[in-house]
Amino acid sequence: MSRSLYYCEGLFETIHWKGKNYKLKKHYERLKRSCEYFGYPFPKYEEFVQEIERATAGNKNLYVKYLLLFEGSEYYGDYPESYKAKVVVKELPKAPQRVKLCLSSYRRHSKNPVFYHKTTNFLFNALVKREAKARGYFDGVVLNERELLTETSSANLLIYKKGRFFTPARESGLLWGTTLDLLCEELQIKEELLSLDFLREAESVFILNSLIKVVPVSEIEGEPLRENEKLARELKEIIEKKEVLPDSD
Repeated sequence: MSRSLYYCEGLFETIHWKGKNYKLKKHYERLKRSCEYFGYPFPKYEEFVQEIERATAGNKNLYVKYLLLFEGSEYYGDYPESYKAKVVVKELPKAPQRVKLCLSSYRRHSKNPVFYHKTTNFLFNALVKREAKARGYFDGVVLNERELLTETSSANLLIYKKGRFFTPARESGLLWGTTLDLLCEELQIKEELLSLDFLREAESVFILNSLIKVVPVSEIEGEPLRENEKLARELKEIIEKKEVLPDSD
């Protein structure tokens, strides 16, 4: 039985496919950690890469979604017994030059383990995105039960204030992104419990993920922010140089 269909037991990674590289290994390691946390079976790295290479047929610079879907018994309390990989390939979407964000009315709870993993249980994220789009915004900033910053529906937040970089702490209830992880290896980015006021007082704010890399935020709930395009370009250069390094295997 498909436990992914009946119980939303599935994981995925969204990848800017450029071939086998350092960033791809980060995607796999995150997927593996989630499998180990939930008690799911998972492929070896070589199998993961081969599935993507087969689906992309020698082409690069593509959008790739790697899904790990699980099979097992009908009883919800059992663990999955096996997995099937599915790879979705399509043209890489163009990243926006800048975005406007709103404050989502939905809240996350920092003790919910699902929010720390990239699962196919994606309804919460869809609700955040739909609400933002209906209000004319690109996405919504989600707060947790203590009114602390987490992320948007599909991107991490990077905040620049007084010459320093900050990002919401993992313990607030968010998915730690592979792009954010790359930047943390090259820059001093302070991971902190951050309030909405901290965001509003920022000099510049950026959103980060694997497809858009880094995009400046021009407005939050109608309040304009300074767009530091130079800094955005510098951050993007760091990401693009780092992600194509060898995967060390």
